[in-house]
Amino acid sequence: MFISGMSGNEIYCLAQKGLYPGEITLGNSVYSMGVGGSLGALGRSISGGEITQITQLISDGRHAAIKRMEEEAKAHQATGITGVTTSLGTLAGFTEFLAQGTAVHAQQPTGSFFSSAASGIELYCHLDAGYTPVHFVMGNVAYAMGVGRGLVGSFRTLAKGEVHEFSSMYNEIRHTALRRLREEAAAVGANAVVDVKVQMLPYGPGTVEFLLTGTASHHPVLSQGPVSADQVVTSELSGEELWNLAKIGLVPHQLVMATSVYSLGVAAGIGALFRGIQRGELPEVTKLIYQARENCLELIRKEAEQLGAERVIGNRLQIREMGSGMVEVIAIGTSMRRAPQGMEPATPALIPQAVIVDKASRANSSGVTGLNVGGAGPMARARAGAGSRLVGVAITLFILIFMCCLGAIPALLKNI
Repeated sequence: MFISGMSGNEIYCLAQKGLYPGEITLGNSVYSMGVGGSLGALGRSISGGEITQITQLISDGRHAAIKRMEEEAKAHQATGITGVTTSLGTLAGFTEFLAQGTAVHAQQPTGSFFSSAASGIELYCHLDAGYTPVHFVMGNVAYAMGVGRGLVGSFRTLAKGEVHEFSSMYNEIRHTALRRLREEAAAVGANAVVDVKVQMLPYGPGTVEFLLTGTASHHPVLSQGPVSADQVVTSELSGEELWNLAKIGLVPHQLVMATSVYSLGVAAGIGALFRGIQRGELPEVTKLIYQARENCLELIRKEAEQLGAERVIGNRLQIREMGSGMVEVIAIGTSMRRAPQGMEPATPALIPQAVIVDKASRANSSGVTGLNVGGAGPMARARAGAGSRLVGVAITLFILIFMCCLGAIPALLKNI
C-alpha cells in the first residue's frame, strides 16, 4: 500500500504520460555551523553582503537532504519524484534540513531517474510541451546588511530618492542566486529550469536567505546536448502557462528580476507626519512609491532588452517596508521570445484535468513568497501598527504644544 499526497487530478494527468504515484519520500540532514564557521559568519555579517559560510552550509544541508530523499525513492524502485520541496528548521540549536516529495513509477521504466519541483499537473504540462525533467535544482545566497553598509545607507535615507547602496546589493544577490541555479542545471545536462520558485527566508539574527528552486529539464529543440550555464533557459511560469504559450509560438527566455530601494527623506517625512493628522492623501508617500515602482519596471525592461527578449510576462510587483520612511520594491517576471520550429506541444489541446485548480493549490497559491522578511508588508503593518500610529500622533501633538509655548503658532496665525 502506498501513501500519496497527490490529488485525483494529478493522478489522472500523470496516467496520461504513463506514470502513477508511489510512496511519499523524505530526506533530512542536521548541520552545525561549528566554532570557526560561526566566527567567520559573524565577521561577514558585520561587513555586509553575502555570508559565504552560511550560504555553503545551507546549500550542503539542502543537497544532503535531497540526496537521501532520492535514495529512499530509488529503494522503492521509483522512476522519479514529483512535488519536491525543501525546508529548514532548528533542532536543539542546530539546523535541520528536510526534503519531501512523492515517488512516481513508470509503466515502462526508462532507467533514468528524475526529481522535479512540479506537481503532477504541472509535470504533465511540462512533458507535453517537450520539457523532460532531469533534476531538482536550486541557487541560494545568505546575506546580511552589515554595519558599514547600514551606516552609509542610513545617511542616504536623510535625502529623498533611491538608496543605491541597498538597491545595488539586493540586485547583485538575486542575480548571483539565479546564476547558481543555472550552473547547477547545466551541471546535470539540462538546458532549461522550469517552475522556478522565489523565496526569502530568515536565517538567524540579521541574516536572510534568498532561494531559487526549480526543475532542471531538457528540451530537444533548445539543444541536442549539454549547454553552458549562460544558455540555460529559466522560467517561473506555471505548467499550464508554459503549455499555452508554446501553443501560440512563445517560449521562456530568462527569469528577470529588479529591486529599487527608496527613501522618503527627512524633510518629506516631517511633512507627511503633520499631514497624517488630517484625513486624505499623503502626496509625498504616494509619489515615492510610484517612482520606486516605475524605476523597478524600467530596470526589468532594460534587462529583458539586453537579453534579446520580445516581452516580459507574469511580472509580479511586491513592496515591503524596510524601516521608517524607506520601501523596497521587487519586480520578478519571465522574459519571452518566439519559439523555434518544432516546439509546439504534443497534444492539440490541454486536457481539462490539467487546468482544474485543486483546492489545496488554490489555498497555497501566493506567487512569490517570503518577500516581507525583515518587515511586514504595508497592509499587515497597518493592521498591526495601531500603537505606532498613536505614538506618532502623540509626538505630533507634543510638537504643536511645544510650538504654542514658544509662541510660534500664535505668531503664524497673526500673520494670516
